[in-house]
Amino acid sequence: MESSQPPARSMESAALVLGTAAHGREGGNESPSDSVCAAGVEPHHGLVMAAQRGDQKAFTALVEFYQQTVFGYLRARLFDSTDAEDLCQETFLRCYQGREKLSRATQVGPWLIGIARNLLREHVKRITRRREVAWTELCLELDQMVQERVESSSDVLQGLPICMESLGPSARQAIDLRYRAQLKMAEIANTLRRSEGAVRLLVHRARLALKQCLDNRLKGSE
Repeated sequence: MESSQPPARSMESAALVLGTAAHGREGGNESPSDSVCAAGVEPHHGLVMAAQRGDQKAFTALVEFYQQTVFGYLRARLFDSTDAEDLCQETFLRCYQGREKLSRATQVGPWLIGIARNLLREHVKRITRRREVAWTELCLELDQMVQERVESSSDVLQGLPICMESLGPSARQAIDLRYRAQLKMAEIANTLRRSEGAVRLLVHRARLALKQCLDNRLKGSE
């Protein structure tokens, strides 16, 4: 997979969206975003509420703060970085369009990830060639397992590489061939020199093992 750092195009696109959709303050009046959103500091309630009212500077500050989290979430679940860029832009566009839902109690990070997750599901439905989205479908399935338990914007799939390493060699290879190389079950069976039925069972058990591993890691971090 490529870097999870958001490309410059994502911010430029977000700026274009804001430029055409938002009507922020102009002319030198200080915005709540002027003194907030320092590196590593969660946006405070004043900034969130300013964004809710349509303050362009405040909303741009939110985009700058959360873009890496949102892009990283999408990039981990998509093979094509361009798709990740497009869905990242769409996430912030929908956030802006639905900004009236923001309140002082809103956890902005989890809300944005929820929007991104829904966009991924829509993306999967649009693709008719199922092999192209097999990895995305697996990631969404793993997300669904812990969705109700994870309240922060931290990405549950951060532990996936470690969980992949915990699989046996055959199971790990089967997952790689199925979801990363996007091979058909018959092709995997030929590669592993097993029957197609045995490969299906191997992949099924490997998926269950990954879910269990991720679940155990979450329990250990609570």
